[in-house]
Amino acid sequence: MKIAHSIVPIAAALAIGMLAGCGPKQETDEGGVTAKPGVAGKPGSSAKKHLKVGFSQIGAESGWRTAETKSIQEEAEKRGIDLKISDAQQKQENQIKAVRSFIAQGVDAIILAPVIETGWDQVLLEAKKAKIPVILADRGITVTDDTLYATLVSPDVVEEGRMAGRWLAKKLNGKGNIVELKGTPGSSPAKDRETGFHEIIAGYPGMAVVKSQTGEFTRAKGKEVMEAFLKGGDRIDAVYAHNDDMALGAIQAIEAAGRKPGTEITVVSIDAVRGAFEAMIAGKTVAKKISLKEQLYEQQNAKDVIKTRVY
Repeated sequence: MKIAHSIVPIAAALAIGMLAGCGPKQETDEGGVTAKPGVAGKPGSSAKKHLKVGFSQIGAESGWRTAETKSIQEEAEKRGIDLKISDAQQKQENQIKAVRSFIAQGVDAIILAPVIETGWDQVLLEAKKAKIPVILADRGITVTDDTLYATLVSPDVVEEGRMAGRWLAKKLNGKGNIVELKGTPGSSPAKDRETGFHEIIAGYPGMAVVKSQTGEFTRAKGKEVMEAFLKGGDRIDAVYAHNDDMALGAIQAIEAAGRKPGTEITVVSIDAVRGAFEAMIAGKTVAKKISLKEQLYEQQNAKDVIKTRVY
């Protein structure tokens, strides 16, 4: 009925793990000699200083995103890191403000889950000048200078799209009309999941994406767009959603239209959130007849069995 590729929300947690081994920024005295952080009156002592890390999160547009935020909070707490989280509510301008705020606070590092790919050069240059490393979590960016960020911790998102395409091609025997629910415009996962999927579908002349529109990675928008697709008059054999939340919204729209997701319309999506598994379980085909096991009871075992009877 539905396949949800398991991409565990560990990108930010992995970033935290990397930062924990780096130690706090070192300070330089007037003579240019690097001084180790220490206790007052004991220059150069090895007293432990907690890392202070800023995390600019996109928002809470999906169950996956919420799980990612929780994972980094738990990892930071486990490692004794002073974590400061800013929720951008899906707006890049809020993330840019957050990064500048982290710089002003003198954090040791910044973790950024960028809402879109472009427009980061200036603020990341400011972080670089402040000698604050920036780690990208789960989404990539396009910049003129790739030294503006330290690293990107992410799955192979193009391959996610390919996996969905391969599964769907096999499920439909290489034939069918597909509608696509895309992620946030300008975001790297939306671009990469589209690229990987279309790369595979191009090899099957009998398959075609007849409609494609953003569902903004949210369940509500996924439902709204799917409702419009269903009213459009095209035959729809399958839905490819860039994340599970949009897919779950699409399933609601399919059911409301009197259609059967998983039998009349195949659904494939990415993320592996709990709701996707619940949808797969709920859509499991039930046999027309289920035979119960019969058992013979005799006088010899009646005394033992009577204790188990509830009717």
